[in-house]
Amino acid sequence: MHQYGLGADLLESSSVEKDLEVLVDTKLSISQQCVLVPKKASSILGCIRMRNTSRSREVILPRYSALETYENIPGPSKITYLLQAIRNNATPEEARQMAAVLLRRLLSSAFEEVYPALSPEDQTSVKSELLLFIQIEVQSTMRKKICDIVAELARNLIDEDGNNQWPEVLKFLFDSVSSQNVGLREAALHIFWNFPGIFGNQQQHYLEVIKRMLVQCMQDQEHPSIKTLSARAAAAFVLANEHNAPLLKHFADLLPGILQALNDSCYQNDDSVLKSLVEIADSVPKYLRPHLEATLQLTLKLCADTSLSNMQRQLALEVIVALSETAAAMLRRHTNIIAQAIPQMLAMMVDLEEDEDWANADELADDDFDSNAVAGESALDRMACGLGGKLVLPMIKEHIMQMLQNPDWKYRHAGLMALSAIGEGCHQQMEGILNEIVNFVLLFLQDPVIGALLQTMEDQGSQRVQAHAAAALINFTEDCPKSLLIPYLDNLVKHLHSIMVIKLQELIQKGTKLVLEQVVTSIASVADTVEEKFVPYYDLFMPSLKHIVENAVQKELRLLRGKTIECISLIGLAVGKEKFMQDASDVMQLLLKTQTDFSDLEDDDPQISYMISAWARMCKILGKEFQQYLPVVMGPLMKTASIKPEVALLDTQDMENMSDDDGWEFVSIGDQQSFGIKTAGLEEKATACQMLVCYAKELKEGFVEYTEQVVKLMVPLLKFYFHDDILLTNSTVKTGT
Repeated sequence: MHQYGLGADLLESSSVEKDLEVLVDTKLSISQQCVLVPKKASSILGCIRMRNTSRSREVILPRYSALETYENIPGPSKITYLLQAIRNNATPEEARQMAAVLLRRLLSSAFEEVYPALSPEDQTSVKSELLLFIQIEVQSTMRKKICDIVAELARNLIDEDGNNQWPEVLKFLFDSVSSQNVGLREAALHIFWNFPGIFGNQQQHYLEVIKRMLVQCMQDQEHPSIKTLSARAAAAFVLANEHNAPLLKHFADLLPGILQALNDSCYQNDDSVLKSLVEIADSVPKYLRPHLEATLQLTLKLCADTSLSNMQRQLALEVIVALSETAAAMLRRHTNIIAQAIPQMLAMMVDLEEDEDWANADELADDDFDSNAVAGESALDRMACGLGGKLVLPMIKEHIMQMLQNPDWKYRHAGLMALSAIGEGCHQQMEGILNEIVNFVLLFLQDPVIGALLQTMEDQGSQRVQAHAAAALINFTEDCPKSLLIPYLDNLVKHLHSIMVIKLQELIQKGTKLVLEQVVTSIASVADTVEEKFVPYYDLFMPSLKHIVENAVQKELRLLRGKTIECISLIGLAVGKEKFMQDASDVMQLLLKTQTDFSDLEDDDPQISYMISAWARMCKILGKEFQQYLPVVMGPLMKTASIKPEVALLDTQDMENMSDDDGWEFVSIGDQQSFGIKTAGLEEKATACQMLVCYAKELKEGFVEYTEQVVKLMVPLLKFYFHDDILLTNSTVKTGT
């Protein structure tokens, strides 16, 4: 164990040590170094792929040629040509819209290079033309895109002192918002929503005017679009002034209007205002305080309304969940809302679909990312962490126990997943009902209903209950103190062994593997927790585990094989060298055989990360005797540790177009731009870095041959900014003596 300090204060003992700026723990857990990075981004090639509905050479080459020609045009000339395309009504609508998008991007990404290069007369002409285009444009979509250009130009024409160098745009806003022309009123609100800071240092002077404008528009019962846009604009203005407490207080009486517009727009299949409320709950929760009860009641009502879309219901729930994280003290005063929200989350978790291929999947996935079941589980997890087990556990315990006894597998599944979800936030309070929890988990691992259904291929639903029972057990035992688990160890291990034998036979006879994967991971988790107390059960499991590694060589079984390799190495680490040595030679030969074929593994083969961690655990077990294997393991390990992240700077539209591109995540760095990083491979990179540190620490002088190349790789990672948590740890926590 290691002692850490935060300034002059000593922190609790930790099994995690920092070496070469990499966090390494005694268990060599592959999750320690991995951090969550912002979600969903894209690359330029991805954007091109998504935009092109055709993949033919005849379509791609002309477009690529046009893009190349456009890029070679001088910046100021681009503005002229794009304005001409927008102005010309004879131009196809798609081309006009693309010209508007390109002009906005140009002003966003290269304003200082292109706009100042225009003559003062041309600058005046550009501003005048854009405002004129809005007034004469008849297509709503095109008008919005021109408004986006105006907002972007206005944003860039606010100088460092806050002076708006385009006063005509303010006059345009005031005139348009008072116009009888609904299109112009929409345009004014759209511009203000897009750039709420458009008044610059004159904002305080116009504050009452802004407020009256928004109130008046939110009261427009005749035109729903005006009501919705004004609510979004009001929310954007609040978000833009989140640190201005007097302004937030002054605009607090706009919230009832926002809530009314939210309710109306949701039933018109528009969730834009609801999304704005989620942003407020996440960034400016104190704005909601004066009308918090009304806000919570409305979002709870929307969440419970099954006539709304799943996304709308999930967004409504997100408002409450976000407040549990950003304003927990404020939300705790409304226990009636919390008590009603929890059953809604559980009801969402029951919203599952039958899937005949579920048991043959490669891993225990979270169903559909956008499903109610996933949203409900995530919400429950976050609320338990945000509000704490002292409040949440008493409210949810009886609900879970009733669900676990329901004859419908969906309710039992949801109950087990709920038990798993609240484990982190409620772990201290759950220790008091440990016996009850373990009995329920074991009950469903040996569910008699499951036993009967295992005889047929139509038992996939019950297998799902079994697998998630094992998953719940994994989550619980990972954080459960050793002393609390030991009294239940014998009964627990016997159940796990019985299930493993059954599922191993099922794998051979039917090819179903997912439950077996979860049981193997459960065994590893238990051994990892109880350590030397697992010695009496070692001989019960090791032959079967070795059999899996030796025979599960098909591609579809590679995840099972990887998890079994992990299980064997964790058991070896738990029981110690003396007990493990009887199988060490066989295990090493199995690992060496896999390592020999390492170059043939695909880049996304899950065995890679498990192998890397397993080798490091074997190093800890064997000590100096492991040095002979370094020439075999170091090549692939260095290759994995050298993975370079793919990054991209994107504007909002590109990001939205690529929101389904798996492996990319993003973070907003402004109103119109986001930074994207491709996270695929970063977990393996982090694990490999941990393992290099492990080898150096365990083998000491035996590792000297590789020191130079490892240092050359690791030192630049001191500035690896894509792991924010590590940088934060390095800057605030220092290793104690």
